[in-house]
Amino acid sequence: MIKISESQIESFAIQLFEHLGYKSLYGPDIAPDGPNPLRTSFEEVMLKESLRKSVQRINHKLPVTVSEEAVNEVFRIASPDLLANNEQFHRMLTEGISVSVHRDGAERGELVWLIDFDNPLNNDFTVVNQYTIVENGRNKRPDLILFVNGLPLVVIELKNAADENATLQSAFRQVETYRETIPSLFTYNELIVISDGLEARAGSLSAGFSRMMTWKSSDGKVEASHLVSQLEVLIQGMLNRESLLDLIRSFTVFEKTKTEDIKTKITTIKTIKKVAAYHQYYAVNKAIESTIRATGMNVGGCDGFFRESPINYGLKDVKQQPVGDHKAGVIWHTQGSGKSLSMVFYVGKVVRMLNNPTIVVITDRNDLDDQLFGTFADCKQLLRQTPVQAEDGEKLKSLLSVNSGGVIFTTIQKFQPEEGKNIYKTLTERSNVIVIADEAHRTQYGFKAKTVDVKNEADEVIGSEIKYGFAKYLRDALPNATYLGFTGTPIETADVNTPAVFGYYIDVYDIALAVEDGATVRIFFQSRLDKIELSEEGRKLIESLDRELETEEMNDVQLAKAKWTQLEALIGNPARIKNIARDIVTHFEQRQEVFDGKGMIVAMSRRIAVALYNAIIELRPNWHSDDLNKGVIKVVMTSASSDGPDIARHHTTKGQRHLLAERMKDPDDELKLVIVRDMWLTGFDVPCLHTLYIDKPMQGHNLMQAIARVNRVYKDKPGGLVVDYLGIASDLKKALSFYSDSGGKGDPTEQQEQAVALMEEKLEVVQHLLHRFDYHTYFTADVSQKLSFILQAEDFILGLDDGKKRFVNEVNALSKAFAIAIPHERAMMVKEEIAFFQAVKARLCKFDLSSSHKTDEEIETTIRQVVDKALVSEKVVDIFDAAGIKKPDISILSEEFLMELKGMEHKNIALEVLRKLLNDEIKARMQRNLVQGKSLMEMLEASINKYHNKVITAVEVIDELIGLSKHIVAQDNAAKKLGLSEYEYAFYSAVADNDSAMELMGKDKLRELAVVLTETIRNNASIDWEIKENVRAKMRVAIKRLLRRFGYPPALQMLATENVIKQAERISAELIRK
Repeated sequence: MIKISESQIESFAIQLFEHLGYKSLYGPDIAPDGPNPLRTSFEEVMLKESLRKSVQRINHKLPVTVSEEAVNEVFRIASPDLLANNEQFHRMLTEGISVSVHRDGAERGELVWLIDFDNPLNNDFTVVNQYTIVENGRNKRPDLILFVNGLPLVVIELKNAADENATLQSAFRQVETYRETIPSLFTYNELIVISDGLEARAGSLSAGFSRMMTWKSSDGKVEASHLVSQLEVLIQGMLNRESLLDLIRSFTVFEKTKTEDIKTKITTIKTIKKVAAYHQYYAVNKAIESTIRATGMNVGGCDGFFRESPINYGLKDVKQQPVGDHKAGVIWHTQGSGKSLSMVFYVGKVVRMLNNPTIVVITDRNDLDDQLFGTFADCKQLLRQTPVQAEDGEKLKSLLSVNSGGVIFTTIQKFQPEEGKNIYKTLTERSNVIVIADEAHRTQYGFKAKTVDVKNEADEVIGSEIKYGFAKYLRDALPNATYLGFTGTPIETADVNTPAVFGYYIDVYDIALAVEDGATVRIFFQSRLDKIELSEEGRKLIESLDRELETEEMNDVQLAKAKWTQLEALIGNPARIKNIARDIVTHFEQRQEVFDGKGMIVAMSRRIAVALYNAIIELRPNWHSDDLNKGVIKVVMTSASSDGPDIARHHTTKGQRHLLAERMKDPDDELKLVIVRDMWLTGFDVPCLHTLYIDKPMQGHNLMQAIARVNRVYKDKPGGLVVDYLGIASDLKKALSFYSDSGGKGDPTEQQEQAVALMEEKLEVVQHLLHRFDYHTYFTADVSQKLSFILQAEDFILGLDDGKKRFVNEVNALSKAFAIAIPHERAMMVKEEIAFFQAVKARLCKFDLSSSHKTDEEIETTIRQVVDKALVSEKVVDIFDAAGIKKPDISILSEEFLMELKGMEHKNIALEVLRKLLNDEIKARMQRNLVQGKSLMEMLEASINKYHNKVITAVEVIDELIGLSKHIVAQDNAAKKLGLSEYEYAFYSAVADNDSAMELMGKDKLRELAVVLTETIRNNASIDWEIKENVRAKMRVAIKRLLRRFGYPPALQMLATENVIKQAERISAELIRK
């Protein structure tokens, strides 16, 4: 049977790169001791000569000495902080290196470029496999490295798709090992790629595993077929020469966030390197192209990037619009899919492509303005300028008085004309202004005139005046600007205003795509109306209020104030508030037991928010703290002096809200719940937020925006939950139907009932696995009996065909479904049963845990094991302790321990313990002694196979394995008797693995041969000798000569030579440490 090997996957990847125009080189050939050396030492991570030649070619107008000095600056990057080094290099790469040149009798500043970004094909692209790097005496060999002009910009780690243990997680762990052992390589890294040949993901140097993303299109026009390997799509779509350089230059940011400790006043700056996902990359390039069309400028060098066309969604495409219409279009990217960062990428690139236009970013709320401004400020390196906020119309006008440049943030309300006027003064007539509106449909209320009543202080109508929508005032202020809209929710089909201002869609990335790509998680909806009853009067009031609020005209909203006040009194009824507080506390605590994260409560008014806080604190006094840095729950809002002391106590300044936001975003901070009214409902990102409690009438876009607070990706978070206390289900239905009517694919929310049904389905599967094991008395047993039950269940599962793997996988799936379903009544009913299954799973997983690493499930998890309170501690007692035996020193396999195992009551557990110990021991030995390890592994597998095939019983196989253990100990003693070191005995085993040789030569002669062999191989070994064919050939010749000299049987010399070579490869690192 022919199996796919890792080297075949490597060769396949290299061929793909060659088709894209990369040169390919074999690492050992260009090594310092190779036939065509391109490095002077193994410590060098760059191809220095290639870098020098490329820099001189690209900067040919500058003196060679100047280019050489710039290259030396790249070599000198060396701080203790790897990410800081990487950022310094990235700036050199994308901004050029400043140098001083003496010309015409004066010193002039110039830039030396390491890469020719404007002409991608004027660079040297090389893929190198098996490139060995030595740092601090440790050598590592990444599978593939992509060099551009001699700079190692991309590291690719491959695993074998046909090997069930070679997963993407193991590839990611391997890269983490490289980062720790050979950090110099990652100073110059721009992208990390992990793949098993089929699946493939890419990410930045600071990305965790959950942030490594797939690339789903090889050409930007259509999504690749699922029948094409992700590795092939990623190489062709992301790593082709043009896209790779574009991603590095325009789609990579170092996002910096500042946090200040209130007590110590120490400010810490955290840096995260982020690279665009495929949907952001293609959408931004399409937006750039559309902007160029809309401005009417004829700019070359912008490639046509097209992803799935909006026409495929039944929507109008921006490409149908004429040149120079100043409507760049609308990007619809679902909430949580990185819309703010897409805006940063767009601005960074459009500023360069259109010769530094002025960018005006408009939002409709101050807090949203602050949040978006914060994102831009954190990424100012990509923008190459510092964004500013315009506090008022005058500041806005002064910022726009320049001829070009500037990234200005403001709110739509700044465009309100003076009292009694219906024309907004022109701020600038320049055409090199681009207006970006976040949530475009909310802030544009049309061009048409409306007649509104003018009232006096007594609320009497004394006349009328004409008013226009903000869209008209915006055009008054900036008549020649180009307009681009970003939205997380679609535009209603009946909305004529948004297309009139912005044009049609540029790109669509809906919920279905976002969830499939892992850019967002699913949202589940649970109604708790049956827990908190609202009176019939209240429901009717909500319905009539909804009708009033459906209109967007200001005076209609004012008309609804009386009803709003009436409804606020009903919703804020003290008895109802107490009921809600009790329900939220119980619900949230039950969620927290199984699902680590945070919650947000949306209240209708400031008064209700404070009343709800007080009611919760009454139930959980220890959750309160007057200190902003402490406390489990906080109210996030502002207040006016007229609000009274109780509300004023919760007033927060901008700085204080920033502190609370940082606390909320920190998963380890004790702040777990916040109560808000309007703040933080749009644009606020807390990935670990898993539950949103809504007790406020909401609808349409506002509702869609709010529920998206819980759809952010965080570790293995299976989904977010929206809890309804006010009957917003019908509003949600309306919002969802308009979402699908607008072409959106995928359900924005799913009923929690679906999660409960899934949980029950998974529960049935696990119950079926244990159908012949009665565990029901477990729930009434004492601690000692419970521990015994866990062992009995474990013993039973180990007796099933492939039982352990099936049980662990099914319990993992059940745990995820349970985390979403909690605290539904049907989920609570089976909580104890799931706790039992998880305890048994924890025991089974102990067998797979080594001290060196965690299981894949443990790498990034939010799902907690349901703790059986009777077992006291979170970790169930260790298997050896529970079974009443001492934990062994695995390397000894003492007689005493083996006898203890033999006497164990649960034979399947005894067998599993012994099999695991022996398997680990033999694998470790195979690394040191190939022949001996191979022989022992064959013996182990033969015994286990006989057991699985029912040839022998559990008791008999335990006896066989105990015999094998004794055989291992005896072999250790044999090395000592012969007076051989560990490595000498390994070579002795290699040549003595033949009865004829043993009879003909005898032990003493073979022993002497082993000693001389060890010395000969040690003298011939060098770094990478095992993959250098010329060195291997010399080694073979030396071994054969030795075998002949010692009179080894000629017919067996070839086999013995291969055994010796293979053995030497196993311990190559030790052999070169002379």
